[in-house]
Amino acid sequence: MADLKNKTVLITGASRGIGAAAAYEFASLGAKVVLAARSADQIKSIADNIATKGGKAIAITCDVSNASDVADMVTKTVETFGTLDVLINNAGIIDPIGKMNGMDVDAWGNLIDINLKGVFYGIHAALPHMKKGGTIITIGSGAATYPLEGWAHYCASKAAVHQLNACLDVEERANGIRALVLSPGTVATDMQVAIKDSGVNSVSALDWSDHIPADWPAKAMVWMCGAEADPWLGQVISLRDDNIRRNVGLID
Repeated sequence: MADLKNKTVLITGASRGIGAAAAYEFASLGAKVVLAARSADQIKSIADNIATKGGKAIAITCDVSNASDVADMVTKTVETFGTLDVLINNAGIIDPIGKMNGMDVDAWGNLIDINLKGVFYGIHAALPHMKKGGTIITIGSGAATYPLEGWAHYCASKAAVHQLNACLDVEERANGIRALVLSPGTVATDMQVAIKDSGVNSVSALDWSDHIPADWPAKAMVWMCGAEADPWLGQVISLRDDNIRRNVGLID
């Protein structure tokens, strides 16, 4: 496992779900955590809770679809903690779920702004502060390669993110950048509630017990920061894979 003590970890979409679980997991290992999201009160509450347990954490309000917001977020991170060692591009949405022939074009564009452009903005802002290397993890999805009714915008955004990661690896591996995608599978978060409520496609029919807990992807991302994950640089690590689950220590 990577030594994360005093490393600076910036997590987008950190107000709940996978992002919040990751903040607690990295903080428990001694990392300095930056929680970023649009929900100011929620990320401040999590940061305060980490601090009461002896951890180091700050909250920065940020809309990842706004390039200036993202640049400011990275600047504040480095000003506060001096470095940026790990960037986790976790922020993402799936709403509105619906077929392309009835989709609102502005809503479609908003998802692309968050799920794809927001990832690029994070990478673009982080790289100048990672001259000595660093790890950039992006949350992907099996939907990148598996078309689903009502999810065209989400599937397209995740397919693009997977390729963006591969290109980042091609361009920056020689400069010490470790670029990885985590495809977590279905996770017991608020997003799954929205999917269930939609009643669209096979994923909405899954039982809540079919979803993994949010701390599984959080633990996987910690593992991904270490050398054991180096064989997957530039690739997608699927948490559906039992071998990966064993490597992370989630199953025997």
